[in-house]
Amino acid sequence: MNAVRPVMQLKGAGSAMRMTRILGEQELRQIVRATGLHALMDEVISTLEYELEHFDPANTELRKREGFQYQHPHPGVLEWMPVMQVGRHAVIKLVGYNPRSPEELGLPTILSSLSLYDVTTGHLRAVCDGTFPTALRTGAASAVASRLLAREDSRVLGLVGCGAQAVTQAHALSRVFPLGRVLVHDIAPEAMRSFARRVAFLGLEVVAVPLTRVEQEADILCTATSVAVGAGPVVSGRLIKAHLHINAVGSDLPGKTELPLEMLRRALVCPDYLPQAVVEGECQQLEPGEIGPSLFELTRSPEQWRSHRDGLTVFDSTGFSLEDKVVLEVILAHAERLGVGRLLQVESMAEDPKDPYGFLQETATCLKAAPAV
Repeated sequence: MNAVRPVMQLKGAGSAMRMTRILGEQELRQIVRATGLHALMDEVISTLEYELEHFDPANTELRKREGFQYQHPHPGVLEWMPVMQVGRHAVIKLVGYNPRSPEELGLPTILSSLSLYDVTTGHLRAVCDGTFPTALRTGAASAVASRLLAREDSRVLGLVGCGAQAVTQAHALSRVFPLGRVLVHDIAPEAMRSFARRVAFLGLEVVAVPLTRVEQEADILCTATSVAVGAGPVVSGRLIKAHLHINAVGSDLPGKTELPLEMLRRALVCPDYLPQAVVEGECQQLEPGEIGPSLFELTRSPEQWRSHRDGLTVFDSTGFSLEDKVVLEVILAHAERLGVGRLLQVESMAEDPKDPYGFLQETATCLKAAPAV
């Protein structure tokens, strides 16, 4: 597989160096229409797998997310997730997590934006909606992990939590497994009822069932809930298939967990990004010696862990900045190829770089006339 193509390389001075590419809802719709949603998901999965396998910390610097937690007007989180490709660009995602937004405001639980900066100049080269890319890359990460940890003949997918993240879990996993049925459960009846409509494009049989049946019949189980801090677990882990693989997607805060400790202790637990997972993932429940290989290690040495497919495995998916870099690079490459995106000059740049007021020359007369304070 070829390496990810560079995006928007800046060559020399000029107007192009001043411009920022803006990708919003309309532009993303154009990209998906031209590329195909399945093809785009396949590309994000394969590119993420490649980046994980060839990851070199000397070339790519990762940081775990940090941010603010608040209780008013309702509990939520505002966080930033940075990553830097040395000598090329940095990607920063700002993400808001507000579980009450769908019901109270008609907004997604997760809203975010992605920004890409030239490392050598600080120039803002691109701004992109982050809500759609975040959903894509979260599903893609589960597909990468599941292909390494779940049995190849897995046919029944179980979903606990039927919100936005569940859609891309089903989509991504359907691209790498011969799924026949999707069993779903949610404490919100409307979310459970509407799920079949939201994934109708997959052509899969979707059945809303009690939680016990999801646990009993699933070959692959995804937990993608908004469970409150301290309110987990959301599954019992008792009556499950011996070879069950779990993608635990919902844990993203200290004290917020979806799986019971007893279940984790008898599983091979694989975090996406260990420094983050031990703080806010399922791994926060475990001692260091109880944690298995990271997603980086899995992709580098898949044969070493293949025998675990017949036992209980868990992918602790907290979502981290390398995934954001990958999905943004993929989307920007298509935007450039298609000529999609509004080009705006966001930063003020004077002809004389040492004169911060130089861009105001058109109003010089007004400035001279202004009285001193």
